[in-house]
Amino acid sequence: MSSAPPPVRTTARTTAGNLPPAPAFGERSVAEVLTSAAASLGVPGFENRLNLPASQRVCVVLADGLGRNLLKQKSAHTPFLRAVLQSGQGRVPVSLDSAFPSTTAASLASFGTGLPAGQHGMVGYDVLDPDQDRVVNMLGGWDAGVDPHVWQPFPTVFERAAEHADVTTVCLPQFSDSAMTRAALRGGRHVTATTSHARTAAAAEAMAGAGRSLMYFYVNELDKAGHRHGCQSPQWEHQLEELDATVKRLSATLPAGTTILLTADHGMLDVPESQRIDYSADPALVAGVRHTAGEPRMVHLYLEEPEGDAGRARLIDAWRARFGERIWAFTREEAIAAGLFGEVRAEVAPRIGDVMIAAREPLAFYDTRRVRPTALEVVGQHGSLTKAEREVPLLCFQADGKRAPRA
Repeated sequence: MSSAPPPVRTTARTTAGNLPPAPAFGERSVAEVLTSAAASLGVPGFENRLNLPASQRVCVVLADGLGRNLLKQKSAHTPFLRAVLQSGQGRVPVSLDSAFPSTTAASLASFGTGLPAGQHGMVGYDVLDPDQDRVVNMLGGWDAGVDPHVWQPFPTVFERAAEHADVTTVCLPQFSDSAMTRAALRGGRHVTATTSHARTAAAAEAMAGAGRSLMYFYVNELDKAGHRHGCQSPQWEHQLEELDATVKRLSATLPAGTTILLTADHGMLDVPESQRIDYSADPALVAGVRHTAGEPRMVHLYLEEPEGDAGRARLIDAWRARFGERIWAFTREEAIAAGLFGEVRAEVAPRIGDVMIAAREPLAFYDTRRVRPTALEVVGQHGSLTKAEREVPLLCFQADGKRAPRA
């Protein structure tokens, strides 16, 4: 296993052409959450970049798909979280940048390792494995030919912190030993339960007898509702209310004084059915392309080697001619120069598309030669560089703990 590289320090947030600023790696991104939490516990080797209060116990709740804009828009559904926001949190920032792309595999890996995607290597939902010359999935459909420990070789925050504190992950059973977990969230012990009530009870029990403790509490129901029904749907609002109730229960049942953090891996926006586009139906948009990958709002295009720079230029021109200012179209080198992936290891660079297409408007792009027809039914989407997708909340407060019974 490789040792952890030095922390990424971002002194200037650069752009290439018309690209938005890079994520604030090393300052205020999802990669700083667990590292700052470990530092606030006094675990050596970490820096508290987020100015978290010193504590003996920290519980980090990660709500998959909870964009900061959505949390603000839907505050009527979150009375507990609204009160937390209104109470203030001192020097702790209220928002963070997701990793790039703004998708679960990349952001959870940054969260779990404290590194940008250019280091941990999980640069999209699915990406090219150069060794096999085929596209592999980084989330639920991990390729049998890819070793999670080789693909992402750095120790996780959990592995490093477990030498000094009790480290626990609370999640659904199917996530406890997934390839994604083994790649980016390995370390410590796992406690699983199927309902939110059971998970909060298990979290309280796991932390009750522990001393210095770091807990990761994963919530995926919001993201599932958003993909299926949209983030403006009653179903999504219901899951937001469930999240509010879950965090309130944690505050009431975890040991008093436990620092609770609530954050997310990415935001989300809804894409109308009419704007879910099969780009493979237009020959100009796939001319010279050997592989397609990524996600519908952040497409990776890998070219045949003989095409070279001329092929990239023709492909970018074709996409811009078709979609104009509705997309960002750029090369791998431009993305790296802009710092979108942070510092990029030599082994990781070929996993990134030669050409990348990021949606600026509510658009989603599909290669129907490669994906199932049901993929076009997804309503809530993410992956691109818009504020709705890349800005996530950070709430920080102290648990009330169980009230002592009256004499």
